[in-house]
Amino acid sequence: MQKLTNKEEEIMHILWMLEKAFVKDVLAEIKEDKPHYNTLSTIIRNLEDKGYVGYHAYGKTHQYYPIISKESYRKRFMNSAIDNYFNSSYKNVVSFFAKEEKISVEELKEIIDLIEKKK
Repeated sequence: MQKLTNKEEEIMHILWMLEKAFVKDVLAEIKEDKPHYNTLSTIIRNLEDKGYVGYHAYGKTHQYYPIISKESYRKRFMNSAIDNYFNSSYKNVVSFFAKEEKISVEELKEIIDLIEKKK
C-alpha cells in the first residue's frame, strides 16, 4: 500500500463516507480549499493508480468507489505511526496521550477492562 498525501487521504475519507461517487459528488463534500474539478479528477485517478480506488464507467464519466477499506487503511496508518514515532511501543503511545492529557483515567480503566476480557 503506497502512502497517501494529505489531500488524497481527505478524498479517501469522502469516498469511504459516500461509498461510491462521481467527481462532482466528491467536490461537493469538500468544505475548505476546494480544488478545481480537473485537479480533483487527477487526484482520484492517482488514487486509482495507487490501488485505493476502482470505478464503473458510464460513457465518458466514472463513478469511483474505495477498494481499500477504511479499517485496512487505519491499521496500516496506525502501525506505521506507532513504529515511526513510538519505537513500536504501544505503552509509549498510551503514555504520550496521558502526558498530553488526551486520555482520562476512566478511559484507561476501560482499556484495561477490554484487555482483561480478551484473556
